[in-house]
Amino acid sequence: MNPQRGIFKPQQMRFLLSIKTVFPKPGGKVWYDDQRDVHRQIFEGDETIDYAFMGQDPDAADNRWLREAMENQVPIIYFLGIAPGRYKAMLPAFIAGWDAATLKAKVAFGLVEQGVLTPPENGLERRYALRTVKQRLHQASFREAVISAYNGRCALSGLPEPVLLDAAHIVADNDERFGQPIVPNGIPLSKIHHAAFDAHLIGIDPDFRLHVSERLLRQNDGPMLEALKGLKGGEIHLPRRVVDRPDRDRLAQRFERFKNAV
Repeated sequence: MNPQRGIFKPQQMRFLLSIKTVFPKPGGKVWYDDQRDVHRQIFEGDETIDYAFMGQDPDAADNRWLREAMENQVPIIYFLGIAPGRYKAMLPAFIAGWDAATLKAKVAFGLVEQGVLTPPENGLERRYALRTVKQRLHQASFREAVISAYNGRCALSGLPEPVLLDAAHIVADNDERFGQPIVPNGIPLSKIHHAAFDAHLIGIDPDFRLHVSERLLRQNDGPMLEALKGLKGGEIHLPRRVVDRPDRDRLAQRFERFKNAV
């Protein structure tokens, strides 16, 4: 991508290579409409999303590249901002519409699992591809938001390496009442702690205290197991902002499952 511009065509290439949408910094200026609307459009959309032209001149070079990519059905990369300075690469993407009056292009997504770089043939394929993008964006955005809220550390061990962390749901996202992809429904956990949490070997009560299953406590097999057992009676590391803390009602629901599994 071009760090300074949202539309990028390398000199060596005939057609456009990538477009990007920046995720605004908190309190920062939103330069283009798509920065404000694209996440909402993806989650609420049907087949395509909008992408704002560069500036007000539809005949500017950057905007002509968008039109040429549409006319030639060129596959491109869409770098979608999920946090300040962090992007999720969506590919293949295609320019499916170009409107000089509204100064916007339409972006459709390809069927990545089929391994082909051709645009979707009909509305059914476009809708299916967009649903796949929604799932990927949900996972990436939720993970980024949860791990950032805890300053890149595991809430149980304090491990300060984001690459080794998952964003664990407190309540699964298939729960219509409590399963929303919001920070209070997530906890950053290392891989081993996430597995133990999902297996109900570790529980977190609504007061943020840690519990370890009797099944785990009875075992004796090396330092990793002892580290897990040593969590009993402790408390999770909480995020700095109170609004980001785990929701107590969600913890209560999840803790009941832990107690029933013991």
